[in-house]
Amino acid sequence: MHYSDVSVLVIEPAAPSQYGYVPTAWICYLYVILFSVSTPDSAITVAHFVQALHSRLWWMLATACITGALEVTGWIGRLLSSHNPAASNPYLIQIVATIIAPTPFVACNFIILGQIIRRLGEGYSRINAKWYTIIFTTSDFVCLVVQALGGAMATGTKQSQVDLGSNIMLTGIVLQLFSITVYMTLATEFLWRYLHDRPLREVTRTGYTLDKSTKRMILALIISGVCIYIRTIELADGWHGVVIHTQALFNIFDAGMITIAMYSLNIFHPGRLLGCGKVWKEVNHGEKGYALNSVPEFSKSDMVSTLSV
Repeated sequence: MHYSDVSVLVIEPAAPSQYGYVPTAWICYLYVILFSVSTPDSAITVAHFVQALHSRLWWMLATACITGALEVTGWIGRLLSSHNPAASNPYLIQIVATIIAPTPFVACNFIILGQIIRRLGEGYSRINAKWYTIIFTTSDFVCLVVQALGGAMATGTKQSQVDLGSNIMLTGIVLQLFSITVYMTLATEFLWRYLHDRPLREVTRTGYTLDKSTKRMILALIISGVCIYIRTIELADGWHGVVIHTQALFNIFDAGMITIAMYSLNIFHPGRLLGCGKVWKEVNHGEKGYALNSVPEFSKSDMVSTLSV
């Protein structure tokens, strides 16, 4: 027997996945559907788009709809990675898109709470509604820019550039976490002061009360805010953390939290509970005649139950 006649089969090792796992295809399909179109009652991005047009709340197009579009893009990237986990471009697409996506949606909470403060009484708020919206939406925009710049750098070819871009994105996430923490603290204080009638300054009565529609809107803000806060915390340990490199945890604490947050404002839509764009403008400009009859789903029985609390 001649050793030269023996064929040796050399098996090349598979290229490592940057995820630490191979994304499951059906889960990727599921979230692509959830973040885009399924049925008229459960669609997120399309439903938010239609509801924004119907209620003439145009700022929803620049917030909720953009978030949905980015989430769809990110999960398409993960879907591509499920077929080729070693490919760099799908990985970079999903990491940038899913990291940035919730940032525009956070602005929804800021704007809606500002509107509720105007209606229930700015005297109960630490800062007035106008500055509340300006400060927190500006902060949200800065976080978005920082994360976008970091994401652009993270797509570079040099490892040092990728690391720098990743660190910049994490800085944006930390800033966003701080902003959301302050927002939730001030929102909690406002509600406490309103419920206990402990104003910080003179309260101008607007004719609005804590009716059933407003309570539902606040409930949606609480659900949305908590979900976004949980999702932001899970990214604080960086790209090498447990959540990022564990598929089940990422699916639950990232995509799952954002899905719940978006559905909460989809079901309890501000256009249905707080009125259309015309009503919002009247409230923002302090016009008279925007009292109780301007609010949808408000009846005398709601007023009696509210006043009796």
